[in-house]
Amino acid sequence: MPAGTVTVRYWAAARAAVGTASEEVAVESSTTLAALRAELTGRHPQAARVILACSVLIGDRPVGRADPGDVVVPPGSVVELLPPFAGG
Repeated sequence: MPAGTVTVRYWAAARAAVGTASEEVAVESSTTLAALRAELTGRHPQAARVILACSVLIGDRPVGRADPGDVVVPPGSVVELLPPFAGG
């Protein structure tokens, strides 16, 4: 039985590829960013390339180059997926 949810917000090209601005993902307990990405690419295989290229914020904390398998995503978190942007 899920312990809670994580809200995933998609921005720009990620939103277009997935077809929604946000969604809720049920989680058993704290999960990892790697497991969350696997869930999202399974739900949206057409958007996998974009999802995997995105920069990630968990709450207001950028993940940066941290290993996704080591990044904890607790229930109740908001995860922002920001695709690379052109220009400046």
